[in-house]
Amino acid sequence: MIKKHVPDYIQTLTPYPPGKPIEELERELGITGSIKLASNENPLGPSPKALAAIEKRTKDLHRYPDGSSYYLKERLSQHLGVGSDHLVIGNGSNEIIEFLIRLLVRVGDEVVMGDPSFIVYRLINQAVGGKNVIIPLKDWNFDLDAMKAAITDRTRLVFIDCPNNPVGTTVKQSDFARFMEGLPEHLLVVLDEAYQDFVTDTNAVNFFSFMDKGHTVISLRTFSKAYGLSGLRVGYGIAAPGIMSMLERVRQPFNINSLAQAAATAALDDEQFLQHTLSITREGLSYLYGQFEEMGLSYVPSQTNFVLVDVGRPANEVYQAMLREGVIVRSMASYGLKTYERITVGTMKENERFIRALKKVLDKG
Repeated sequence: MIKKHVPDYIQTLTPYPPGKPIEELERELGITGSIKLASNENPLGPSPKALAAIEKRTKDLHRYPDGSSYYLKERLSQHLGVGSDHLVIGNGSNEIIEFLIRLLVRVGDEVVMGDPSFIVYRLINQAVGGKNVIIPLKDWNFDLDAMKAAITDRTRLVFIDCPNNPVGTTVKQSDFARFMEGLPEHLLVVLDEAYQDFVTDTNAVNFFSFMDKGHTVISLRTFSKAYGLSGLRVGYGIAAPGIMSMLERVRQPFNINSLAQAAATAALDDEQFLQHTLSITREGLSYLYGQFEEMGLSYVPSQTNFVLVDVGRPANEVYQAMLREGVIVRSMASYGLKTYERITVGTMKENERFIRALKKVLDKG
């Protein structure tokens, strides 16, 4: 058996629990017309310009994709105002997390992260034998002082998802500046900015101000959220060229398929779609906040396209009851938040249906 050759740190991993397809859930529960507000996807779908670009490229599917993502990098370079040598493209930003850990972490090395935060950090780090150093949030925010105090000679990475998933809070520029002061040179700080497009807080951290000053820091971003391209898996990292040259050494060729490259490049030109996405997100958050307050439910104000709400009952039970109403949400019990659900902002019609179902499940109608 191969099991005896598999290290304990892999055998003890708990695999990421994927959700079932909507069609399968409907078949099992005998319902139709479900809505999914569980994975922080764009309820508008993809950009029309992205769809047109995909259709145009389908005739070339017998060719390998551009191994350097040249045109996507060039367009991102224009969009962000940085050189293309400051960019790396990944199969979703998740793949860049893998690049970073594969590059820097060896068995017994440490990676500092918050709790709760994006669960993939700890899964990938454990898979290579790294040690997860987990620092609880403080009042729903990263405890940057405690995270800094946890750094040792064996720390290789610090992950800060900003805004935080699953909480929705961000990090202030002044707090991050204090955190970065005096950090050891061997350490790389990762600002996971997957939800950056949704941020409205003018005091939130500005990644570029730290990259420009030569700090050892990288930003991770994605086309999965605001741009509506989750199914194509396109993410990117931004950092100084010296960091990127190392990441390119562990990136596999052809990691981004040709349809994904074309769609992401075109999506950057669809400003109207992006602004519509941001508008319905902010309108939806305002509506949900008001409804939660009327129902007497506490929630965490969000800088993302989702909101964390305390339903006051076991989260898994509420999740199952909502399923039977045809509304798919995300239980946060696996994150240690036993009575919390994470709700993706949908269209207003979807938001209203979610509230009706929640009132029924909680008997607050």
